[in-house]
Amino acid sequence: MENRISIEIPEADLQAIKAALQQIQGLLAPYVIALTPEQRKSIPKMSDGSGPFVDKVMDYAVNNSEFLPAFVSLGELQKDWNATSGLMPLLRMVDQIHDTMSDTAMLAGSEAYKGALSYYNSVKQAAKMNAPDAKAIYEDLSKRFEGQGKKPKPTG
Repeated sequence: MENRISIEIPEADLQAIKAALQQIQGLLAPYVIALTPEQRKSIPKMSDGSGPFVDKVMDYAVNNSEFLPAFVSLGELQKDWNATSGLMPLLRMVDQIHDTMSDTAMLAGSEAYKGALSYYNSVKQAAKMNAPDAKAIYEDLSKRFEGQGKKPKPTG
């Protein structure tokens, strides 16, 4: 079995990372909101190509405010653009961290699960041969797979 990852993260590092993340959450808390799935679907989204457009509009709106519709507040528009401009680089950093943490956890979990399945199959074979203690271990571990047996093929 190929071992593609072999890491041991010291508990002190895990605690320091957790504390740093909690600090970040605390710093962001007054500024971030959570949208409902319906809200996420219903609002226009700014893609990468929209950023330069909005930036240009901001320049024009400041210098040619006579074209700004009465229902659009220049101050609020500037706040929204400044918030977006400030948050997007942070979001890209968080995305990178999320991706690498997710990949690392997925690979480590996969290797742990493959090792566990190998052990389980070894115990299963030992139980079939009436090896001492194997039956009790197998019965305990096999609970994980209850209800996952092969389904009968439809006749017809």
